[in-house]
Order: sequence, then C-alpha cells, then structure tokens
Amino acid sequence: MQTKFDPDTIGMLLSDVSRLLRGAFDRSINASALGITPGEARTLIQISAYGRSKQADIAVRMGIEPMTLSAYLDRLEALGLVERVPDACDRRAKNVVVTEKADPLLADIKAEMRILMGDVTAGLDLEEREDLRAKLIILRQNLRQPDRSSNPGEKGENS
Repeated sequence: MQTKFDPDTIGMLLSDVSRLLRGAFDRSINASALGITPGEARTLIQISAYGRSKQADIAVRMGIEPMTLSAYLDRLEALGLVERVPDACDRRAKNVVVTEKADPLLADIKAEMRILMGDVTAGLDLEEREDLRAKLIILRQNLRQPDRSSNPGEKGENS
C-alpha cells in the first residue's frame, strides 16, 4: 500500500477521541442506573445546553436521524423530562424544552460527566485543560462556518 494515513494527525486523533469518548459516555450512563439510555441522556444534554429547539435542529446537532430523535423524545416526554411546545413564529412547528423535573437527572448526568472527563483528561493540569477547551471551541467555530473554503488556513503534516 502506497498511501498510509498517520493515526496521530489532528483529524485522526479527533475522530478517535470522539468515538472513544462516546463509548465511555455510553458505558458510564449504562452503569449509573439513571433510568435512561445514553441516547436519551445525550438528547437531554443537547436541549439543556442549547435551550428551546426544533426537533430537526436537535437531530442535526446530535448527528442522528429525526426518527431516532423522535423515539428519544417520546420516552423523555413520557417520563415528564421534556415537553414539545408550540413555536411562537410557526404554528406548525414544535420546540422541545427541558422541564424542571429533569433538573435532578441533569445534575446526575453532569456528575457522571465530571467523573468521566476527569479520567479522560488525567495527565493534564488545569491550565492544559483550559487551553485544550479553548482550542476545541475554535475548531467548533471553524467547522460551523458555512463556507470554510474561503479561509483554508495553513495545512501542515499534523492536520
């Protein structure tokens, strides 16, 4: 094979870390006996983090199919953890909001995530963790730009 990808490029590392983190999160939620699935936990986190949102927007942010999200929301709504409320600007649309009943569960999820992220970032001091966080925010902002081709940035071996 002539062309081989280096597994330690930024892109490969981000992909691997994302996959591994998702698996670790799933195992943590499954082991925590919170009464919801990892997918439902991710859904609650998204709605809590971004606030009132249309289902389609939540599905896009989560990278899942709308029907998958709908199943998560049906269960969360049956548990009284989220509500689908009419959109003030579009009567046909519904927004999803987290209810007050979800607050204790979200606190438990946050505690699980704090433990998990402590394990994940072991070996990094506080300053390094904050530096990593700041750089990840920049990457996220860059990826959210609609036309990244207008500002390709520097391309190096570690891209």
